[in-house]
Amino acid sequence: MAHPHSPSPPRLWIRNPLAVFTANGLDAGGGIVVSGGVITELVPAGGQPSAPCDETFDAGSHVLLPGLINTHHHFYQTLTRAWGPVANAPLFPWLQNLYPVWARLTPRSLELAGKVALAELLLSGCTTSADHHYLFPAGLENAIDVEVGVVRELGMRATLTRGSMSLGTDDGGLPPQSTVQRPEIILADSERLISQYHERGDGAVIQIALAPCSPFSVTKEIMAESAAMAERLDVRLHTHLAETIDEEDFCHSMFGLRTVDYLESVGWLGNRTWLGHGIHFNDDEIARLGAAGTAVAHCPTSNMRLASGTARVLELEAAGVPVGLGVDGSASNDTSNMMLEARQALYLQRLRYGASVPVERALGWATRGSAAVLGRSDIGQLAPGMQADLALFRLDDLRFSGSHDPVAALLLCGADRADRVMVGGKWRVVDGQIPGLDVAGLIAEHSAAARKLVAG
Repeated sequence: MAHPHSPSPPRLWIRNPLAVFTANGLDAGGGIVVSGGVITELVPAGGQPSAPCDETFDAGSHVLLPGLINTHHHFYQTLTRAWGPVANAPLFPWLQNLYPVWARLTPRSLELAGKVALAELLLSGCTTSADHHYLFPAGLENAIDVEVGVVRELGMRATLTRGSMSLGTDDGGLPPQSTVQRPEIILADSERLISQYHERGDGAVIQIALAPCSPFSVTKEIMAESAAMAERLDVRLHTHLAETIDEEDFCHSMFGLRTVDYLESVGWLGNRTWLGHGIHFNDDEIARLGAAGTAVAHCPTSNMRLASGTARVLELEAAGVPVGLGVDGSASNDTSNMMLEARQALYLQRLRYGASVPVERALGWATRGSAAVLGRSDIGQLAPGMQADLALFRLDDLRFSGSHDPVAALLLCGADRADRVMVGGKWRVVDGQIPGLDVAGLIAEHSAAARKLVAG
């Protein structure tokens, strides 16, 4: 609690934006007031703040949005983007070729990969990202600790998931034995990370979730034990599910179950779970997911890149499934850009459902929808009391010339870089740059690490 005589935090009015998307229908045409890291007031069009402000930021050239939220990623994969041997492969051969490469990850290469992924996300207007890290080869036992450091350095928020693989090729799984861990090691490290890093409540910077990788890389036992731990320690659960027909076939042959039946059999069909991809569900499975409140991270670019299929997003939402967006790994996208992901989501879902899917709905998946997927009610929209996580885009590039609706222009004209980004009331991107980040140096070191990883 503040001392009774301590001064009030300064009030910043982000004034009169060119346009605003609040993700909730509220009027913020005159801008927003930020104080103490949160949004304290929405100013209606033509209005003034209810009390004087210490500072103003003229947003007359900017479209103002809530900070975008990424619900599914694999930071380490920025090291294997556009790798020739898998450029034209579907998921299972793609994985089988890449697993031996990824097994050579080191703490330093992971640090560089995470920094590139997060910087790229931040520059695209993303303020919170989930990451699914499931590779812990010898020497990389503290992978999540490395990621925590990078998130804090860049001043973003993250849900870092302690992934796992426990079903190697020797036991009928897909990953090589060098990348799998024993269940007791997975569970002990999961509990340590939750105890050490997981923050609760509004404004949390780091959260930890448990994330056995996929049906074809973990045992039923580790799925069930992770669900029990998540229940006991009150954290969320994440896994890949129903991404490909190959996975469906694997579940049938290995467990005698379809994917949602498998999910239910291990105690995962509930509202603390969110699923990466969620493409191949039938009508009954969609209804069951909705009734359970299980969420889906829609990853349109990756799903197109690997020809995995098209998620039934409108039907999922109609059934009560929270839906957000994920850029997925940068070896299957091959970028980490949330605005471009929202554009892809819009177009892929229009291909399924028709041209009437609104631009605002796709932006809603990237903001309010993604917040719900991560179980957060303090981010993802512009409203009093929400965290001051914001993205501001200019429309003065050649690609926007002749555009008329500023919000629609973001997706239809292909915005890909924010001019300003704020996280918790602090500017983390200014004039399209991340203050203090040596991008050229990072690219040079990251590219060298990528070449070394692939060379072996």
